[in-house]
Amino acid sequence: MLIKKGIPASPGICIANAFLLDTEAYQIPEHRVEPKDITREINRFSEAVEDAINSFSEIRNRLSPNLREKTDPIIGSHILMLQDKHLHEQIIKLIRENKYLPEYAVTLTFKKYAKALISADDAFFTSRVQDIYDIERKLLQKLLKAKSDELSDLKNDVVVVAHDLTPSQTLLLDRNKVKGFATDAGGTTSHTAIIARSIGIPAVVGLNTITLDISGGDTIIIDGNSGVVIINPDSDTIKKYSAKERNFVVYERQLLAESKKLPAETKDGHLINLYVNIDLPEEVPAAVKHGAAGIGLLRTEFFYPSIEKLPSELEQLEVFKKIIRQLDDREIVIRTLDLGADKLPIDGQSTEQNPYLGCRAIRFSLRHIDLFKTQLRAILRASDFGNVSIMFPMISAMEELIKAKAILSDVQNELRKEKIPFDPDVKIGIMIEVPSAAIIADILIKEVDFFSIGTNDLIQYTLAVDRGNERVAPLYQPTNPAVLRLIKKVIEVGEENGKMVAMCGEMSGSVIYTVLLLGLGLKVFSMAPIVVPEIKKVIRSVSMEEARQIAKRTLEFPDAQSAANYLIDYTKQIIPQLF
Repeated sequence: MLIKKGIPASPGICIANAFLLDTEAYQIPEHRVEPKDITREINRFSEAVEDAINSFSEIRNRLSPNLREKTDPIIGSHILMLQDKHLHEQIIKLIRENKYLPEYAVTLTFKKYAKALISADDAFFTSRVQDIYDIERKLLQKLLKAKSDELSDLKNDVVVVAHDLTPSQTLLLDRNKVKGFATDAGGTTSHTAIIARSIGIPAVVGLNTITLDISGGDTIIIDGNSGVVIINPDSDTIKKYSAKERNFVVYERQLLAESKKLPAETKDGHLINLYVNIDLPEEVPAAVKHGAAGIGLLRTEFFYPSIEKLPSELEQLEVFKKIIRQLDDREIVIRTLDLGADKLPIDGQSTEQNPYLGCRAIRFSLRHIDLFKTQLRAILRASDFGNVSIMFPMISAMEELIKAKAILSDVQNELRKEKIPFDPDVKIGIMIEVPSAAIIADILIKEVDFFSIGTNDLIQYTLAVDRGNERVAPLYQPTNPAVLRLIKKVIEVGEENGKMVAMCGEMSGSVIYTVLLLGLGLKVFSMAPIVVPEIKKVIRSVSMEEARQIAKRTLEFPDAQSAANYLIDYTKQIIPQLF
């Protein structure tokens, strides 16, 4: 029996035999064509583009209406990229001037796109590399007249194991036979993970060597709740997880049904607001379904899927309006662009020596005023259609906040002169995600309407730990006393000034920390849609006085592990079903 720990990408538990998928990319050598054949090869490329577009359209048409609604933006973005004239021009230029075969020209061009995303050093952009591979694979498949390796005609129940799965491969899984999947690569924000959550397939990704550790036919347990994969489990382990699988399905259904009807309030009547974080418009239905009070964080990085083209004001506005229409006047907090200079080559540079400490987030926006103003115009115009707030990321000093607000004021004046409507009372907030901002929270609070604590970066910067570095990842500890003291200080500053403090980092979406955060005074949580019922259940299981006592005791521990163990033990006692 071998136990592997990865990243939980889609919740649920399943047990089945492994189906090892060969996802090796097509190997395309450098071949050239005769000058007389160039026109023919360009035509062959154009035909392959049309065939690939038709293939993605067929995938979309085969989906159920509900799943099509959730995943249409993903397949739609694939089709839009295939229709991009700039992409066509790059490939045709390689065919015409370098006399490359279309297959090789396609490979070179898509490799350039993939390298640009990988070099971004950002989870959002690296997770989109698989979309690039998906489109490339489909194009090469059509050029080579290769047979599609669809997973839609399996005979037995299986767990698919692969280096990675493309979004279109995931959509074509026979959901009656594929009970789950495990991959070497991937992250929680990839389109593949989003689709897995949409169709309800348990998944664990980021396992590094899972394809080397298993053989086809091995018995596999996928625990998408904890990110664990067990290879060839013994009989006792199979019995244990079979019971877990049954209990999880029943409990999740009950939890969702119950939570939609009940408020998120403590046993002694303290009402808590539960919001959700989303990346993409297709995640809004899940937010509404799981009973969210609103969108606590809309990340706008998804507007920049291609480094070749920046989105226009109208393009951004239309997406904002699409999201707002689905919210029925629920609040939506739109965060301005959280990119670094290493992610878009606007400065004529492709990388920074240390992008985490470089020109990222609000610093990036303040260097690229035109880009920043375009986004602010779109957000302000969207405020005329719904309950919209604006949030600036990674503010580290008062000077940054004052500059950002001055630019916002300029944009508001421009819209007034142009007689374009917007909400003049739109709320302005900032992310508290670096120690300097937490320390001067009492100064910053005077200039904003609300704070949102971004624990992912706050922990990273406070402890000087790169959580993506496996050598120091164990030091990334949410319950480190230094982190907890900063969180406590920020919440207290909000209370003293009568202003809202939310939390949108991963801590707010983990049941282990819910009681602690309640006891520290947090009244607004923002998380992934799927965990809203669980967090609500924990909130309804304690009184505020109990939570305050738990928080007080947690703050007394001198080390992170002791504090974490204490919180886990307490949470297991009040709501054992979640464990």
